[in-house]
Amino acid sequence: MLKLLVFVAVVASAWAAGPVTGGGHPAHNYADALGKSILFYDAQRSGKLPHNNPIHWRGDSALHDKGDNGEDLTGGWYDAGDNVKFNFPMASSATVLLWGMIQWKDAYQSANQLNQMYDMIKWPLDYFLKCWNPHTHTYYAQVGDGNADHSFWGRPEDMKMNRPAFKITASKPGSDVAGETAAALAAGSIAFKSHDHGYSGKLLTAAKSLYTFAKSHKGIYSQSIHNAAQFYSSSGYKDELCEAAMWLYKATGDKNYLNEAKSYHENAWAWALSWDDKKIACQLLLFEATKDNAYKAEVEGFFKGWLPGGSITYTPCGLAWRDQWGSTRYAANSAFVALMAADHGINALQYRKWAQSQINYILGDNNKCFSYMIGFGHKYPLRPHHRAASCPDIPKTCSPNVLHNSGPSPHLLVGALVGGPDAKDQYTDKREDYVHNEVACDYNSGFQSALAGLAHLVHVKSLPQADKAKCKC
Repeated sequence: MLKLLVFVAVVASAWAAGPVTGGGHPAHNYADALGKSILFYDAQRSGKLPHNNPIHWRGDSALHDKGDNGEDLTGGWYDAGDNVKFNFPMASSATVLLWGMIQWKDAYQSANQLNQMYDMIKWPLDYFLKCWNPHTHTYYAQVGDGNADHSFWGRPEDMKMNRPAFKITASKPGSDVAGETAAALAAGSIAFKSHDHGYSGKLLTAAKSLYTFAKSHKGIYSQSIHNAAQFYSSSGYKDELCEAAMWLYKATGDKNYLNEAKSYHENAWAWALSWDDKKIACQLLLFEATKDNAYKAEVEGFFKGWLPGGSITYTPCGLAWRDQWGSTRYAANSAFVALMAADHGINALQYRKWAQSQINYILGDNNKCFSYMIGFGHKYPLRPHHRAASCPDIPKTCSPNVLHNSGPSPHLLVGALVGGPDAKDQYTDKREDYVHNEVACDYNSGFQSALAGLAHLVHVKSLPQADKAKCKC
């Protein structure tokens, strides 16, 4: 009887988002890709690794990360192929991952990845709790000097350089990074409510106080932390405050948060969903909560730019190509937004088919039959711009020479999404090419949540028939 009720609930959820228009056969195993993406985040872990660490070539690292007064700042994720902990993209990644997890929990369950996902996403949430002190109004937003770190090519386990911690305060504010972290904590409180009620409450308490700090002391964090400005400079904070307020509204039901989110809303078409630009996330969350057609029009306007015939460039083989830096990342992020919008009744069939086309391209439906996700399919990158994966097993030494080694990396960075091709579908698997071959936490976030959305559609048998791929390989 319980199984029947669960099935009815899942189907009802699918119908709530619009009629089931299934019948399509998945071009790729989205559930398998979902599990592999989780492994990428496990490879990015900093700090004392748990006994169940699935990445055999990673060990404990950065165990002396501390704040100005000795605060324990161990943990969190290394940002990309480097070993800095940048909280702005880390929090953005966590929010997008949690959004997909909350919406499509059944995808993780059916892929037998739910426990792994809880374990993975708790890592940055635990770290954010360490970074925020509500009594002193201090939030540590970065650990590691980007310049010193980038001049070192080696394992995180071998780092010897000084790793300064950078913070925001009432006098040196950062509403964007504080707001985004509050959003991640609030989303985490929803995700963990049925899994660990006490931890959920702890996350929500921190989210509330951090959001209050963010809105009470307004400012752009990269103007307070100059070291961050060279790497993740922020363009503003209204979108992050809107996102934080919306997740707190979802977590509490308190309409004061909804009203505040409306006050931060920006009536503009977003360039993309990215670590810096959350306008489309704010607009979609507001539409979900209010069903106001003004917000719906903004979401549709966003996709007028992204879908064929709009302003965005398409590669000959069909990738929506926004920028050379992480082209797959932007396409995957928009695919995630499309799947989420479809679930809320906006052009469901069109958006789902388009999202499927973008993820299928990334997983191998292109002119090379090449998967831009490492370890997925038959052909994929072997030389990502990633320090730890490029180094041989301990105790062998690792030097900058490995950066210029033309051979495959000694370790397979399973699940990582590389930057991707140029506007003409061209790509070279070269470790030195950080534009097209770096990996990053924010690259995988929308991609993983889009995979969850597609795996959900497969699970409830409502995946639409995909359009034919533009290129044969």
